[in-house]
Amino acid sequence: MKQRSIVDVFRNAMEGLMYGFRTQRNLRVHAVLALIAVTAGWLLDISRTDWMFVCLAIGSVMVTELLNTAIELVVDLASPEIHPLAKAAKDTAAGAVLLAAVFAVIIGIFVYLKPFIRWLL
Repeated sequence: MKQRSIVDVFRNAMEGLMYGFRTQRNLRVHAVLALIAVTAGWLLDISRTDWMFVCLAIGSVMVTELLNTAIELVVDLASPEIHPLAKAAKDTAAGAVLLAAVFAVIIGIFVYLKPFIRWLL
């Protein structure tokens, strides 16, 4: 097998990201929410440590959403017909996204609540 160049590797990765954004509504929704979180962090002047938590939360949601998409595509390829195991695989991957999103909201509450209350007062 011919070894791919580093440029090809990055090009393929970018194509995967673009595919995800082009075809997955939830990924676009998460991206908009991430933009809102970054804007809020900038406006509320959160600490460097809080930025690390926000970035980790955003990254985990985006990564799990992309992995969910990949799993759904592979399952559809391997099992185009309805099968209980195919459903279980897809539901489990979607559950991972839900879990990442719930933890991102919890992190958001810890990071933004106090600065937001200070800003209001």
